[in-house]
Amino acid sequence: YYLFASKSGGYWYSKDMAEWTFVTPRDLPIEAYAPAVMAYGGALYYTAGDIGLYRSTDPKAGQWELINDAFKVGDPDLFADDDGRVYLYYGLSHNGAISGMELDPKNGFRPLGQPFECFRADPALHGWERRGEDNLGDGPWIEGSWMTKHNGVYYLQYAAPGTEYKTYADGVYTAPSPRGPFAYAPSSPFSHKPTGFIGGAGHSATFQDKQGRYWHIVTMTISVKHQFERRLGLFPADFDSDGVLHANTLFGDYPQMLPAARSGAGADNFAGWMLLSFGKRAQASSSLDGFPPDKAFDEDVRTWWSARTANRGEWLSVDLGKPCLIHAVQVNYAEQDSTVIGRQPDQFSRYLLEASTDGRRWSTLADRSAARDDAPHDYVELSSPVKARYIRITNVAMPGGGPFSIRDLRVFGNGGGKPPAAAPHFEVHRDDADPRTAVVRWQPAPGAEGYVVRYGIAPGKLYQNYEVRGQMEITLHGLNANVDYSFTVDAFNDSGRTPGTTVLPAAANSR
Repeated sequence: YYLFASKSGGYWYSKDMAEWTFVTPRDLPIEAYAPAVMAYGGALYYTAGDIGLYRSTDPKAGQWELINDAFKVGDPDLFADDDGRVYLYYGLSHNGAISGMELDPKNGFRPLGQPFECFRADPALHGWERRGEDNLGDGPWIEGSWMTKHNGVYYLQYAAPGTEYKTYADGVYTAPSPRGPFAYAPSSPFSHKPTGFIGGAGHSATFQDKQGRYWHIVTMTISVKHQFERRLGLFPADFDSDGVLHANTLFGDYPQMLPAARSGAGADNFAGWMLLSFGKRAQASSSLDGFPPDKAFDEDVRTWWSARTANRGEWLSVDLGKPCLIHAVQVNYAEQDSTVIGRQPDQFSRYLLEASTDGRRWSTLADRSAARDDAPHDYVELSSPVKARYIRITNVAMPGGGPFSIRDLRVFGNGGGKPPAAAPHFEVHRDDADPRTAVVRWQPAPGAEGYVVRYGIAPGKLYQNYEVRGQMEITLHGLNANVDYSFTVDAFNDSGRTPGTTVLPAAANSR
C-alpha cells in the first residue's frame, strides 16, 4: 500500500496498513496539494494540483521522472479502466463542477479529445452540499474527485461543502461508462462523519486491500490554527447487494480491525471497545490558563489541555469512576505554542503511560520514553486487557518547542456493566418548507450515556449517523430534498450499544 497526502514532505508504504515506512522522494514536487496516484503498466504515476504527471518504477527508492506537463488542474484523479484506457477527473471551485478528460497512454498521457463536464453542484436539492458546520451556508466547494469501477458500474465520487467543516463529506454519481451520463446517487453523501472526537469524511480515495475488501481514506478537520489543519481517517467501505456504495463511520474514530483481521460480510469493522474516559474527572501537574485538564476528555479534537512547561515529569491523569477493563489508549497530542514547521530530525513525542486501581500504586501500560516514531495520534493496544480505574500519562519529551499538551487522552475497553436495556422511543419531523431539514427527538433510555441517530434511503440502508451526547434532539440540515429517508436511534454506554428496533419514515413530501 502507498499513501500520499498534501504537503507532507514525502509519502509512505506498508505491507499491512499498520506499520508504515516514510520516503523522501527526489525530483517530485511533493509539497503540492491534493495528490493523485495510479498504478499502470508496472509503474506508479503521480500528479497533484497544477504540477503535471510523474512516473516511478521504484517508488520505495523515491525516484521519479516528469513525463508530461501538458495538463495542470485542481484536485486531480487518475483512473485506469480495465480496457487500458486512462482518464483524468478534476474540479476545485466554489459552486462548481467535476469534469473529466481522456489521456493517451501511448503518447505521454497527453489529453485525448476534449474535456467533458460530469456534473455540477446542486445545494438546492443536496442539503449536505451547503457550507458550514450545520449545512446552513451558501454553495459548496466541489472538489476531490475519485473514480471506482465495481461490477461494471462507474462510481464518480466528489467532496463538499468545504474541507474546514465537520460536515465535509463525499457524494457519488454513477454511470455506465467513464464519460457518463452521470446520475446522482440518492444515498449521498456515502462518506459522512459530522460528529465524534474528530469530524469530516471528504476528499477521499476508495481502494481494495489484499483480501479484496474496500476501504475509504478521508480528510478530517481540525482547522483551528489554520483552515487546512487536517488529519487522515480510514473507514471500511462496501457495495451492498443493490450496488449502493457506503463507508461505515459509526464509531469510526474508535479502535477498528486491521485488514488481515477484518471478517464477515459488509463494512462492520468495529473492535467493540467503548470509550471509557469521556467527561471523567481529570487532574494534571499544571495547566495553562484556558487549557484545563477536562479539555483532554471532552471528545473534541479542537480543544486541548496544556501543561505550563515541556519539562520531563509533567503529567495528566483521569479517574474513570470505577474499575474498567482497558484494552487500548489513544494519545492525541496538541501543538501548544509549537515553533516547528515541517518535518525535523529527532522530533519525537515521548511519554510513560500508567494504570492504577487506587490512584497510589501505578503499573506501566506503555513505556515510550525512547520512542522514535512520528506519532501525534499514538495508539497503544494492550496484549491483554488490564483492569484499572486511573490512567496517567507522564511527559518524557515534547517536540516542537511548546509545552506538554494533549488534545484528548482516550481510553477504550468495557465499563463492566451492561449496554442500555433498550433503545429510546423517538420521533422524526421533516421540514415541509425545506425538506433538506429534519428534526429527530427521543426520550431518555435508562443506562444510556449517548445516542446514535442512524438514517438512510431504506430501512436496510441506514448508512449515515450522528453520535450525540448530552441532548435528546438533533436537527439535520444535510438531507436530499427529493429523497425519502428512514431513521432509527441507538443507545450506548461504556459497556456497549443497543441498536434501535423501530425504524420511522421521513418522506420528502411529508405533511
